[in-house]
Amino acid sequence: MSAVAESPSSLAVVTRTDQSVVLLTVEGVLDTSNSAALRDIIMKATREEPSAIVVDVTALQVPAKPAWSTFIGARWQVRGQPDVPIVLVCADRAARDAITRSEVARFMPVYSTEKGAIKALGRLARRTVRRADAELPANLTSLRESRRLVREWFTTWSQSALIPVALVVVNVFVENVLEHTGSVPMMRLETDGATATIAVSDGSTTPAVRLPSPDKGIDVSGLAIVDALSRAWGSAPTSTGKTVWAVIGPENQL
Repeated sequence: MSAVAESPSSLAVVTRTDQSVVLLTVEGVLDTSNSAALRDIIMKATREEPSAIVVDVTALQVPAKPAWSTFIGARWQVRGQPDVPIVLVCADRAARDAITRSEVARFMPVYSTEKGAIKALGRLARRTVRRADAELPANLTSLRESRRLVREWFTTWSQSALIPVALVVVNVFVENVLEHTGSVPMMRLETDGATATIAVSDGSTTPAVRLPSPDKGIDVSGLAIVDALSRAWGSAPTSTGKTVWAVIGPENQL
């Protein structure tokens, strides 16, 4: 079974189903005019409750590196079916390297062939990923509540060693939402046992960016601190705004 979906700027997505796996083949040029449409197509596929989603981006052109964050945005929007593995296929080695540099591969592993991707799905399905979500109030009490939840969930998940750095990261993210967007912070914490991810979504489409370092002195801005304390971090657009995330590991302990 297959279907073709056209999105703006001649971005074509062919959808087919192989048993319980949904396979999407994307062709065209990915840019700001059609990134939301592609994200929505991926989101729609998750609502069908497949065992996994494989997205072939071999024929997809991505002139601007930030456009790859479209895939991360789709990953963070999956709330009803967050356990559905989403993996990418790209036969072009240079493009795979670009995907890895864009941090997408941290959340959506990329493989050179569809066969290799499908073979890896069994291993991915066996992973134990613990996660929890919370909608926080759009006021200063969310700073205290987010820290409380970090302590509670990380302790339950046997990740106590990462609590100090996670507290710093979540405080920066939630404070930025309150200060710059005035929207309701949506927090998600995840751990696969080796690393942990802190993500906070808001209703602003303005991406979170680290400001240029001052000519003199030390940059102590919130995102500069997150950059120094985390393995990786980024900002990804969603249909309702954006999600700012950070991955921390054992090397980030305070």
